[in-house]
Amino acid sequence: MTDPPVHVTGGVDTHADVHVAAAVCTTSHRLLGTAEFETTPVGYVQLLAWLLSFGLLDAVGIEGTGSYGAGLARFLTAEGVALVEVDRPDRAARRLHGKSDPVDAEAAARAVLSGRASGTPKSRDGIIEAIRVLQVVYRSAVRDRTAATNRFQALVVSAPAGIRADLQQLPPKQRFARARRWRDRDGDGVAARATRQALRELARRIHLLDEQAMRIEVELDVLTDQAAPALRDLIGVGVHTAARLLVAAGDNPERIHSEAAFAHLCGVAPIRASSGKTNRHRLNRGGDRSANHALWRIVLVRRLHDERTRAYFARRTAEGLSDREITRCLKRYVAREVHRALTHPLELAPRGAELRRLRTAAGLPLRIVAEQFNIPIPRISRIERGLTREPDLQTRIHAWLTEQGITQIAA
Repeated sequence: MTDPPVHVTGGVDTHADVHVAAAVCTTSHRLLGTAEFETTPVGYVQLLAWLLSFGLLDAVGIEGTGSYGAGLARFLTAEGVALVEVDRPDRAARRLHGKSDPVDAEAAARAVLSGRASGTPKSRDGIIEAIRVLQVVYRSAVRDRTAATNRFQALVVSAPAGIRADLQQLPPKQRFARARRWRDRDGDGVAARATRQALRELARRIHLLDEQAMRIEVELDVLTDQAAPALRDLIGVGVHTAARLLVAAGDNPERIHSEAAFAHLCGVAPIRASSGKTNRHRLNRGGDRSANHALWRIVLVRRLHDERTRAYFARRTAEGLSDREITRCLKRYVAREVHRALTHPLELAPRGAELRRLRTAAGLPLRIVAEQFNIPIPRISRIERGLTREPDLQTRIHAWLTEQGITQIAA
C-alpha cells in the first residue's frame, strides 16, 4: 500500500537578485525546507522543480508580486500554479520571530495556510500593464515639467533688468517660446549671458517634456478606450482617471469578487467605529490611494456638471451632512458604478463617428442638431470628433438621428 502524496504550500520572499523559497506541508504545517534561487528564467524553473520535489503543490504565496516578484509570478501563472499575494509580516510578528529571508519565506507560506493571505495577484501581462508603465512616464514628465517651470520663474525674478523686462510681460507659453530662441548677445556681461543660457535650456526642457506628456496622453486615451469603453462612458471619467482605476483593478478584474471588495481596494468602504451608544463610521485611510483620488475627481466633476449629483448634494446638505461626508458617500456609489463598468459593462453609448455618419446620411448640418437639443454647435462637434463624451446626450442624439433617417427613407 502506497502512502498518500504530500501536499505542499510554498512561500517566496522576493529580492532583486535572489528569491528565497520555503516549502511547508499543507496538512501538518511542518516546514519541509528552504532554498535560494536566482531571479532568472532558469532560476524560476529550478524553484518550481524544487517545490514539486516535496509533493503536490497546492499554492504559492509570493511577497512583492508587483515589484521584485513580478517575473516569478508571471512564470508560475503560465505554469498553472495557484498564486496568492502576501503582504509583509506585521511588525509585532517580526519582533517576536525575528527577521531573515528564510523566516519571511516561511511566513508567506503560513499566511496562505492560515487564510490571512487570500488575494489573487494582478496578472500584469496585458493592456492594463501597458497603461501602467505609460502612466509612470506621463507622471514623471508632468512632475519634471512643473519643477522646470518653477525654476524658470524663479530665475526670471532674479534675472538682470533687461532679461526680466523682456519676459515678465509675456504669458507663460510665449515666455518659454521666446527664451528657446535666444542667442548670446555681445552686450551681455558674464552673469547676464549665463542667465540667458540657463533660461534657454530650461525653456527647451519644458518644451520637450510638454511634447512627451502630450504623446503619452494620446496613447493612454487610445488604450483606456480599448480596455474599458464602458468605463470611459461614465460621467466624469477622463483619460487619466480611467487609467488610475484600470491600474488598480489590473488585467484580471475578475479577481475582485464583488463591488464591496472593489470599494475596499479603493479605500472608500466606511469602517465601523461604534462603541456603546455611539453608532458611526470613520474614514478609511487604506486601499489604493491613486484609485481613491480618481473617485474623488469623478465626484468633483459630477458636482460641477451633473444635475443628479448637484441635487444629491443639496438634499444631503439639508439633512445636516458636511461636504466632506457627502463626498465620501458619493465616492462609495461611484465605486459601485466603476466596478460594474469593469466587470459587467452595460450597452455602450453611440460613438461620435456613428453620430456623424447618421447626421451626414440624413443631410442635416450641425446647426439643426444643436437647435434640436438646445446646445452649442461646438459641443456637438467635439462629441462627433471624439474629444468629449456625454453618454446620455449621445444616446438621445442617436435615437433622434435614426428617426430622421427612417423618416427620409419613408418619404
